[in-house]
Amino acid sequence: MRPVARLTVPAHRVELFVLDNASNRALAFGPAHVGGTASPGSTGNIVIVAHRDTHFAFLRDLAPDDEIDVETARGAARYRVREVAIIDKYDTRVLDAADSPQLTLITCYPFGALRPGTPLRYVVIADLAG
Repeated sequence: MRPVARLTVPAHRVELFVLDNASNRALAFGPAHVGGTASPGSTGNIVIVAHRDTHFAFLRDLAPDDEIDVETARGAARYRVREVAIIDKYDTRVLDAADSPQLTLITCYPFGALRPGTPLRYVVIADLAG
């Protein structure tokens, strides 16, 4: 478990370190990259997940055109939110590869749920700004 990127959302004063393995252990400490998706700093669909009641609680405040910065040892990239969606937890299309740089942030939904393991996911999809 090691940090692979820094994720910042300037408009919401969020700064988080992204860990390299989306295991339960890693998610206890912060957002984590989903294995099998594009690595932070590369082209494709970079998928990062975190808990709704801690590190990704701010996702509910994101809106289209908000900017998200991802910094890695390779450099920095700015993404612009394209869409926000609520999907079934079994809908894995959000993990699919992309031909262009894309950032997908996922957390459980609803945000105020009292129990873990909800059947829905809150998804933020952002494209490379340019």
